[in-house]
Amino acid sequence: MPMSAPRDPFFPAHQSIRASSEPIDVRMLGTVDYQQAWDLQTELAAKRAQDSIGDTLLVLEHPNVYTAGKRTQPEDRPRNGLPVIDVNRGGRITWHGQGQLVMYPIIRLAEPVDVVDYVRRLEEALIQSVRQAGITTAGRIDGRSGVWVPGSNGQQHRKVAALGIRITRGVTMHGLALNCNNTLEYYEHIVPCGIDDAGVTTMSAELDRDITTEAMTEPLIREITRALAGELQVADHSFDQAPDPTKGIKRR
Repeated sequence: MPMSAPRDPFFPAHQSIRASSEPIDVRMLGTVDYQQAWDLQTELAAKRAQDSIGDTLLVLEHPNVYTAGKRTQPEDRPRNGLPVIDVNRGGRITWHGQGQLVMYPIIRLAEPVDVVDYVRRLEEALIQSVRQAGITTAGRIDGRSGVWVPGSNGQQHRKVAALGIRITRGVTMHGLALNCNNTLEYYEHIVPCGIDDAGVTTMSAELDRDITTEAMTEPLIREITRALAGELQVADHSFDQAPDPTKGIKRR
């Protein structure tokens, strides 16, 4: 199926993008303070770069927190007085909190490192997980990362999952966040991901029933594993295109 990407990937779609063929070590961490999780990622990524540990997937939730990527602008920041943690991932500002499923893959990528393909594979895993749960129209907006639900009848497109990554010495950090049954109140005080012409949603809101992080954990782990291995291949799920909210913006 056609790739929704600006160029062909470095590796065939059916080939693993991981440097290792060993199983991924999945760590279920529960609720973890953002700074503690970031410190843990940094420690594990350094060990993975030295081959002292294998590939690892951290699965968790965060207490309420705003995090600002390298391209966050002053006008993006919250207007409710809550603190913001400036982080070294790409992208702009977002929120994390209870009811949002967060996964941080600490993966050594095969050479040559293909950042675009890595992001597309994570998106594919999210799209398949969300569709299998019942949001069958979920897909991509060309020019913007993440997973989106198309608007209709005057509604805006709505983001249900966000991505933000960093790759150092061939090892991935940060990752993805899937809105399951979290509140959307905290998004009202920021410009999420620097996008002011679209909305944010949750799986529970879209399906009109409670979708917990626990319900989505195993399906998403399975699809991430399959996508990185090339068993789940990236397909064209784009239903629209829009400007990249980070294009032309200087990093801080």
